[in-house]
Amino acid sequence: MTGHRFDRPEPDAFTRTYWDAAAEGRLLIRRCGACGRAHHYPREFCPHCWSEDVTWETASGRATLYTWSVVHRNDLPPFPDRVPYVAAVVELAEGPRMMTEIVEAGEPSSAALASGGAGLSGGAELVVAFREGVPVFTRAPEPPGAPVLPGMPAFPGTPV
Repeated sequence: MTGHRFDRPEPDAFTRTYWDAAAEGRLLIRRCGACGRAHHYPREFCPHCWSEDVTWETASGRATLYTWSVVHRNDLPPFPDRVPYVAAVVELAEGPRMMTEIVEAGEPSSAALASGGAGLSGGAELVVAFREGVPVFTRAPEPPGAPVLPGMPAFPGTPV
């Protein structure tokens, strides 16, 4: 098992489109042509109406934080080098929820965010970023001129 990584699924013929797009910095979801609903993780059928009339769609990259947990211990490679990190479920603007990691803008992991007590709240606005072709999320940038609360850092939302 030496050298095996547990943070990346093995792409297959069906999911290769998703992983190739992620490597290019695009987040894909699937949308059903029969009921119109989006879903994630990628499947060859709609989990809502069971139709096989589903297509790939580029997501906006916007999401809100649904729930999260700070992980302090994980023995599987490469996670021991990343702890603590913020594991999360986000709700994409298109509707589906997905599991991910929340990272600080410009940081390779969420260790700084997790060590600082996370400073996260449910419903926080997030944007997608990509780390080694894997989608992760960071706080959405504040609109120009928005006040920054004392003690709260500004998050520029730059890709990691």
